Amino acid sequence: MEVLQNTTSQDIINLENKYGAHNYHPLPVVLSKGKGVYVWDVEGKKYYDFLSAYSAVNQGHCHPKIVGAMTKQAETLTLTSRAFFNDQLGPYEEYLTKYFGFDKVLPMNTGAEAVETALKITRKWAYEIKGIPENQAEIIVCDGNFHGRTTTIISFSNDENARKNFGPYTDGFISIPYDNIDALENVLQNNRNIAGFLVEPIQGEAGVFVPAEGYLAKAKALCEKYNVLFIADEVQTGIARTGQLLAVNHENVQPDVLVLGKAISGGVYPVSAVLANNAIMNVIKPGQHGSTFGGNPVAAAVAMAALEVVKDEKLAENAERLGIIFREKMQEYINTSNIATLVRGKGLLNAVVINDTEDSDTAWNICMRLRDNGLLAKPTHGNIIRFAPPLVMTEEELLDCTKIIINTLKEFEK
Repeated sequence: MEVLQNTTSQDIINLENKYGAHNYHPLPVVLSKGKGVYVWDVEGKKYYDFLSAYSAVNQGHCHPKIVGAMTKQAETLTLTSRAFFNDQLGPYEEYLTKYFGFDKVLPMNTGAEAVETALKITRKWAYEIKGIPENQAEIIVCDGNFHGRTTTIISFSNDENARKNFGPYTDGFISIPYDNIDALENVLQNNRNIAGFLVEPIQGEAGVFVPAEGYLAKAKALCEKYNVLFIADEVQTGIARTGQLLAVNHENVQPDVLVLGKAISGGVYPVSAVLANNAIMNVIKPGQHGSTFGGNPVAAAVAMAALEVVKDEKLAENAERLGIIFREKMQEYINTSNIATLVRGKGLLNAVVINDTEDSDTAWNICMRLRDNGLLAKPTHGNIIRFAPPLVMTEEELLDCTKIIINTLKEFEK
């Protein structure tokens, strides 16, 4: 069924409200087309996309190389399940492991699936290799984390909106303050049953919290000292978003387990992956983990094309350069602002903190006005606005966007 030509944005919003579960609170804009850094609504209005589907569309909307790979493969073979081999998965696995410097990859579909996969691998390694007594392994996580919304993952979330009335919760996790090396070392010193440390190199959903320089390298060194796996959740921060291929690359850290998703497919198809070396990944045997769609031919073809675009178009370098410009321009404004108090981030993953309480609607109202002014962004944690445009953005486009953002913020000055 095609959407009727005369259907309005409000008509479509009404349909979602009536027939869809109310598990999201979208900005009221109905998008029907995307190209590069732009999206259009059903009425034809053009916007800059400054969210990039939570950093899934790093390569820009509908990148022709990625869409072409998907279309070509979809016309040939879409799904075999893992009951059989397919001619795309092996080449993809070789490409991906060499791209990121690991021995093996376990392919999945979504970010939350990949995190769950990493947790299972870590626990199995703990029992079979490290020698922790069965069912006693614990994994360290950080306060303010966001790794997904499955039952296990929300068990170690301190976001009450994600947790409340979804219990009972899964045991086996110890939460410590983010960006606190002393807290990490204290747990490692006093608990012999630690299997892994799961961390976001930058906490995106929490409000783009960037840890102190050296935090990741020190955490990795502690994990090595205590024979604990360092698990990097780079679902949002990976694939050039922060100005390096991976956010951990800023500190030359090689995770023991790497979790990827979102932009690994350029936002064209659900693809995620967990990478590790043989000493870790070989604990998984046939029948112990899997997915009907994980590693399907379309996903493999799409991901290879998406990662080629990252290299060919030097997207990490562009993100690094434009991110510096964005933060400089925003800081110049913030120095004299009453409505914005702080800009922070790395590469093109940034946030502006609004001078109001977390339970206020000021940031939401600013995003509504940004929408009216032709730019789409979304608040996180009430008074923080995350800004994450596609990495194919040009300097000219970025400067135009900073002008829109600053002029909009000025409308809210007290």
